[in-house]
Amino acid sequence: MVLITLIGETQARIGNRFYFVGPLTECRECRLRGVCFNLEPGSLYEVVALRDAVHECPIHEGSVRVVEVERKPIPAAVLQKHAIDGSTITFESMKCNNLGCENRNYCVPMSIKDGTKLKITDVIGDLECSEGENVALVKLG
Repeated sequence: MVLITLIGETQARIGNRFYFVGPLTECRECRLRGVCFNLEPGSLYEVVALRDAVHECPIHEGSVRVVEVERKPIPAAVLQKHAIDGSTITFESMKCNNLGCENRNYCVPMSIKDGTKLKITDVIGDLECSEGENVALVKLG
């Protein structure tokens, strides 16, 4: 499903992906806040089309552009026993103590809060775990 939103002019490129972190307190009086904040916090989005409209914005280096975005699945690690394509899980990040692990961003994704219910949209495959856990890389939507 395509959504209309506003993003900084420098980020407004087709194919650009970004995580929406939520509304900024500085924006609560802006007349355009409804368009900027119509996305789901913590979700990954991709710009699929640019529109001509540009608006002034003190937060985004002077201007924001109207864009069309699509929500994208978020790659994450789950225990292999939970990695079932199409299933809905209550996400719990892996307990990883290895800060240098190359897969840590999947095991402890910053954009997903523990306890969030998400659907596994794709099982990508096994993921090597430095802590010895049996984990799989999946896409969550």
